[in-house]
Amino acid sequence: MNRPARAGPRFPGGGARRLGLWWLLAAWAFPTALDAAAGDRPSFVVIVADDLGIGDLGCYGGQAIRTPALDRMASEGVRLTQFYTPAPTCSPARAALLTGRHPLRTGITRVLIPKETQGLPDSEVTLAEHLRAAGYATACIGKWHLGGRKPFRPDRHGFDEFFGVLYSNNMVWLRRLQWPRLELFDGSQSVESPAGQALLTRRYTRRAIDFLRRTQGRPFFLYLAYTMPHIPLAASAEFTGRSRHGPYGDAVEELDASVGHLLSVVSDLEMDGNTVVFFTSDNGPWIGDESTPGGSTGGLRGFKGMTWEGGLRIPLIVRARGRLPAGESRSAPATLMDLFPTVSSLAGADLPPGRTFDGIDILPMLRDGEKPRPRDLVFSSRKKVSAVRSGPWKLHLRERVVDRRGRPRRRRALNPSLLYRIDLDPGETQDLSAKHPDVVDRLRRSAERFQDGVDPAVGLRRFGWAIVRGLLTPAP
Repeated sequence: MNRPARAGPRFPGGGARRLGLWWLLAAWAFPTALDAAAGDRPSFVVIVADDLGIGDLGCYGGQAIRTPALDRMASEGVRLTQFYTPAPTCSPARAALLTGRHPLRTGITRVLIPKETQGLPDSEVTLAEHLRAAGYATACIGKWHLGGRKPFRPDRHGFDEFFGVLYSNNMVWLRRLQWPRLELFDGSQSVESPAGQALLTRRYTRRAIDFLRRTQGRPFFLYLAYTMPHIPLAASAEFTGRSRHGPYGDAVEELDASVGHLLSVVSDLEMDGNTVVFFTSDNGPWIGDESTPGGSTGGLRGFKGMTWEGGLRIPLIVRARGRLPAGESRSAPATLMDLFPTVSSLAGADLPPGRTFDGIDILPMLRDGEKPRPRDLVFSSRKKVSAVRSGPWKLHLRERVVDRRGRPRRRRALNPSLLYRIDLDPGETQDLSAKHPDVVDRLRRSAERFQDGVDPAVGLRRFGWAIVRGLLTPAP
């Protein structure tokens, strides 16, 4: 029988640990029944690319880069065409995915940096913690970027295993000295410093496959967060120079091949019928420069770091043979925060009590095309709500100013605010605020209610103070 997991006590030392009391008692008293229940529950693989554009994939209309494996995954699963990150940068997006809560609620409102003394707080319950309490094996492979000091690392947030890097691959401030070093970790041990970036994609995939083989017969949650195609771009010798789209295309094509290899192993191990695989990105793409082309937003306005559609809209492909239809798409808006409740629903685990979740269960939409209940989607940049989407409408309250080289810089309030009909104008070209002041007022009030109603779990210091505090504070 598929029973929901119940929240257990919190144990000190090692971060927030929720133990499923029912599963512990069942394992002691009824081991055979527990094994049967575990066999009925699906396993989960959540694959996250770094700064991948929605227009980079063939299944979303991209033509510059070859992505046969992901295109095939879409043909075997469900593809969402209006899927969003709640914030257009790395750490906030990843915290939202793993907690089901908005960055303004978790307090992870900006990118975390090396040596920083803050990170995802112990009070947050991650999807890994939640599933481990229900008897799942858990692994984080790839880029973490939710805090590099020991109290904030993956093992303190529900992951049994960690193999990867703690920060973005460009956070080496003094390149001649390679400081701070981008280190490759296996658990708590640094095994390569500096990490060889050209082989990261391949090594992540190999470790992920090893995890799959070792967890046969037990439900598992694999969070596979690739470093690529974040800059500096890198690919193995096999893929370097292969793409028509330069180094960015090389990195994406190797990523695609790695996903294909992983899915083949899932089939070879006969896990297909009981493994749900998600593929997404953390935010919109870096668009490149004169020398190196970057990612594609598929014609949408803006890019990474901006709350225009190009910075927020990301791919989501979900494959679950026998559980979800094949070759279908869904156009209703959804968000990274929806993965936590959706995975919990599939696992038969009740959401942790006493917490506010900003995501919802979108399994009915994935399975049957049922539209989710009406809700406003709030998008933030740093500590402020910058935009709100409600049905077909999207209101912009703040924006990032772009410099002469096309890079987003300072933030400013928009006066007047800008209003768009996203269903008719996804490129956000025609401001309708003057024609619909009632919609502007309604969405502005929605943004204000959300901003005023959140109590951040942590208040991050400003970048400058974070750097100074980090340099002055000894490890761990």
